[in-house]
Amino acid sequence: TRVRSSAASDVYKRQLVDWYTLTEYIAICYKYLTSLLTASILIINKVRGVPEMKYSYIPETDIKISKLAVGGMSFGIPAVKTYRWILDEDQTDKMVQHALDLGINFFDTANVYGAGTSEEFIGKSLKKHQIPREQVAIASKVYFNDGRLSKEAINREIDGTLKRLGTDYLDLYIIHRFDYDHPIEETMAALNNLIEEGKVRAIGASAMYGYQFQNMQHIAEKNGWHQFVAMENHYNLLYREDERELIPICKQDGVMLMPYSPLAGGHLARSTWDSSSKRSQVDTSARSKYDHDEQQDLPIIKRVAKLAEKHNVKMSQIALAWQWAKGVTAPIIGATKKQYLDDAAKAVEIELTPDEVAYLEEPYTAHEIVGALDKNPDGLLPKDVK
Repeated sequence: TRVRSSAASDVYKRQLVDWYTLTEYIAICYKYLTSLLTASILIINKVRGVPEMKYSYIPETDIKISKLAVGGMSFGIPAVKTYRWILDEDQTDKMVQHALDLGINFFDTANVYGAGTSEEFIGKSLKKHQIPREQVAIASKVYFNDGRLSKEAINREIDGTLKRLGTDYLDLYIIHRFDYDHPIEETMAALNNLIEEGKVRAIGASAMYGYQFQNMQHIAEKNGWHQFVAMENHYNLLYREDERELIPICKQDGVMLMPYSPLAGGHLARSTWDSSSKRSQVDTSARSKYDHDEQQDLPIIKRVAKLAEKHNVKMSQIALAWQWAKGVTAPIIGATKKQYLDDAAKAVEIELTPDEVAYLEEPYTAHEIVGALDKNPDGLLPKDVK
């Protein structure tokens, strides 16, 4: 019996060794094929005239991110009329995969975009094409929901976000606005717990006043909790109010900038104010941000057009190059066409001189605050979202 048991044990051990060798071989082959595919994409992009993507890291982490982020507000099933221009599931899939082909691996979405369908569509696209989780960086946001930033709401919403994305963790979890109803201590403790639990790797904030951001950072530091490492604020050549307080605070604390609306709703991508695009016709949120400042902003737009002509590039590329010249890590591109991503990817090679940056900025005049809220909205969404 002992002889038979010993022989069976030897057979079992050999099977384990063979299985381990096979899985190891498969892993090596997969790694090789992935590298080969990446190299092939780089060659194809070079032939197409698309430069190699540049990368950075989310501060205090090893999370590698492209110098451009894909904005998830462009994806999903429109829950309100304002977003009738966003892309459906099939269109989203094509955009996500095109972004990856360009080397863009950073995706920013939110629980509120398309009432959650933006997260769902992005997750389905990544799963459909078997994109390794570690090859992409995913950010999502919380606030425009029941309970705002209460502990209960944060714990509920992160689980919903992870389920819709089809992932076990988020690379970056961002509070969408400052919450006036719940104590900062409650919010920061809840966010810290998510990192400790492994559901989130890093946390960030979005449009708010500088003192609010500083207060939240201070409370986290005082309690030994994780602090914000990213700021997703409203920032572009037509809106620079955050240069007064919020951006200097972020730079002082080593917080990366990943602004939304870097092209000012398309105004920095064309020489005329009005557009016939579907988004321009139905997006009341974008119109409320910019239309009342048309006359004071047109001189800036003209300078962007003139500098684009000088460099023989598109206006949008000059607007993005200005972002990087100002220390931005990854502006968020809300693209609805592949060409817009191509244009953005090509912009990484443009470097503006200090004189050119000053030329673009010189006509700017003060604007009303757009982004930071003075109180929580009466409903779930701001009044300009209809």
